[in-house]
Parts: sequence; C-alpha cells; structure tokens
Amino acid sequence: MRRDIWTIGVIEDDPIMGESLTQRLMLEGYETEWWRTGLEACTGMDKNCPDLVVCDLRLPDLNGDDIFRKMQAECGAPPFLFITAFGDIDQAVDLMRAGAGDYVTKPFEFPEFLDRIDALLSQRAMVNSQDRTLGTSPAMREVENLLQRVANIDSSILLTGETGVGKEVAASFVHQISVRSEKPFMAVNCAAIPADLIESELFGHVKGAFTGAHDHHAGYAERAGDGILFLDEIGDLPLAIQTRLLRLLQERTFTRVGGEKELKFNARVICATNADLELLIAEKAFRNDLYYRINVLPVHIAPLRQREADILPLVHHYLDLFSKSMSRDIAGLSSLAEDAVLTYEWPGNVRELRNRVERAVALSAERRLAPFDLFPELGKDAGEDQSETIATLSDVRDAAEKRQIIRALEKTSGQTGKAAALLGVSRTTLWEKMRRHNMGDSIEQ
Repeated sequence: MRRDIWTIGVIEDDPIMGESLTQRLMLEGYETEWWRTGLEACTGMDKNCPDLVVCDLRLPDLNGDDIFRKMQAECGAPPFLFITAFGDIDQAVDLMRAGAGDYVTKPFEFPEFLDRIDALLSQRAMVNSQDRTLGTSPAMREVENLLQRVANIDSSILLTGETGVGKEVAASFVHQISVRSEKPFMAVNCAAIPADLIESELFGHVKGAFTGAHDHHAGYAERAGDGILFLDEIGDLPLAIQTRLLRLLQERTFTRVGGEKELKFNARVICATNADLELLIAEKAFRNDLYYRINVLPVHIAPLRQREADILPLVHHYLDLFSKSMSRDIAGLSSLAEDAVLTYEWPGNVRELRNRVERAVALSAERRLAPFDLFPELGKDAGEDQSETIATLSDVRDAAEKRQIIRALEKTSGQTGKAAALLGVSRTTLWEKMRRHNMGDSIEQ
C-alpha cells in the first residue's frame, strides 16, 4: 500500500557523515536525497523540494545560510535542521530566528538527531493538516506541491483526469492559496451550458444583441475581474467559441456579444477536462493553437483507485461532515467496511465516494457503517466470505497487523517513530514488519 511519507534532503560534503545520515534516515522510513555541495542541492531542490532539509552549516562552495535563504524564497519554505560546529552556534541561532527550524552541534547522538527530525516534521504535519486539502497520497502531494509552486504566476493551468477526481477542488485550491484569493473565482461547466447560450454566458451581451436580450449582461470573463476563470470540460466548447477564447487569452481583451467596445481581461485561466484533447485535435474538434495556449502548466490528477492512501481519510472526512450536518451519531466504519472501501475500484472517483458516504450516513441504522451501508447493490452479505476457501489464521493475523500499522502511520502522518510508540514496538521492529508485509516497496516508490 502507498502511504504519505516524508522526504528529507541531506546537504553534507563529508562522504562518511553523508552516507551515515542517509542510511539511518532510510531505515527510519524516510525518503532521502543526498547532495554533496550547495550548488548541487539548489539545483536538486529546484526540481523536487523536500519536506525537510538537513544541512551542514559549512560547505565547500556555499554556506548553509545562503542555501536556506534561497530555498525560503523558491522552495515553499521547508524547515532546515542545521548541523553546526560549536563555534558556529551564534550563526545557527540567528538562522533559527529567521525561521530555519533547529540545529544540532557536532558531535551528536542519533536518538537526539531523530528526535529533532520528529519535532520539526510534527510541526509541519500540523500546518499541513490545516492547509492540505487535496489528499495525503504521494500522487496528490505531488499535485499539491506543484500547484503551490505555480499559484502566484499568471500562466494557464490545464487540469486533466477522470470525471470526479477533484479537478474543480484543485482549481479552487489554487485560488485559495494565491494572491488572488480575495478576488472572484468563477467556475463554468462548458458542457452544461447550451451551445446557443455559451458565447453570451462567457463574454456577456449588450442590450438588443439578440431576441430576449432586454438588458446588458456581464459574462463570466467580465465577472472574474482580477480573480480566476475556471473552465471545466473545456473539450466540449464549440469550435466557434474556442476561437473567441483563443483571442481572449492572446490579446487579454474581449467584446460582449453585439458590442463594439473592447474590455480588458485580467483574470487567470484554469481549464479542466476528462477528454483526450490531442485526440479531439486529430478529429478537428479542438483547436491545436488553443490547446497549446491553455496547456502551459499541465497537471494530471490520478484516479482514486491509484491513490489508496487517500481513500480512508476521504471516507472519514465525509463521514464526519455528513454526520454533523444530519445530526447523526455515526461512530465510524466496521473493519469489514474498511476492507470493502479499500478493495473497491471507485469508478466514479471522489464524487462517487462522497455520494455513497452521504447515503450511508442518512440510511444506516447502526453507529458503525457496514459494507452493505456503502454498497447496497452487493446485498446484505457484502463483506462476508461466501466462498469455500477459508483464510489461514496466519493470513488473518498478518492482514490485521498490516491494517493496524497503516492506521498508526496515518494517525502520525507517516512518522515511523511515533507510529512505533503507538503500536508498542521499536522503530526497527516496525520497519521489519513493514518490509515483511511488502509495505516497504510501496514506500520507496
């Protein structure tokens, strides 16, 4: 099973120290990247920013101070844990005041070092739990990190993915974290507006432009102002309107239907589609030049069946949401229900999950949801083994142990040390069990 894990970047020029740090962090379950120079680190972090950076304060080309300040501006401000000599403590303290995170002095013991790591990542997890809205799986963390990096530039974003994966949620997330957050967010479903009305709805019209146009009408492009115009199902836009949209994006101006005055367009455009736009281009149903204009920043959102780590958190989120809104006393899922939601393929993605949880909360007569509550089409015996095959006690014990490890890791945001404490085992024992249950391979992917 994939799960949300932390990535730690190590900047250390000493080959023995660098290898020792990375190996120990990998044993603790972290993903690691080792850079031997400051320049190498800056180049690497420009491509993939880690969740935390362990950095020697003195490096052969750049000092830790330079790297920290560069990454604060360009890499989403990851916390830094500096490794310093005794004589550099004053500089390390100054960096703490600037928001670096923490420091350890040489020589240090690994338990102390790991405790500092745990503390910094706990703080980050607390912030992420408040700000992270897209998911906890590696796939969605990658999407969210990308959107955070491009939130405050004006280039067009094209969100792709199956129906129901959360493309509008991702567009709204960009709006919420950007400098445009106080400006309008105008969402338009291009497939839901009749073809004869879409031009007027997008660009507005003047009085008398056509039969029934009794007054001036401001379209979505005008109402978006300095905010964001989100065009969902862009592949369903008629060709004639595609031409007007291309001009809007190129010239940053438009006219209302029947009007002559050019109006400035200041909004950022985010488009989304579940269609194969390149196939539509080949079929002459979508403009090639418009495709390149809207596809400056492509972002693909994976289907829910490929984001197993997101399934239970989403179920519990909507369970809590609907229990409160309906004043229902639902305590959670039965173990069979948990197994059912994790093995289901979710063809309708997050939208289907939300609908199934809402129906289950509304209709369930029990405090804990059973498989039948979520999947009534399977019958009341859903989740029970009706085959002649009986699992061995060893298989059942292993499955239960793996499920408990997953719960502990989810509860601790993937922090192996804290998960081990919850489970009453050592870090090494937990790591060995994860390897035995083939969880290590998923973590390393």
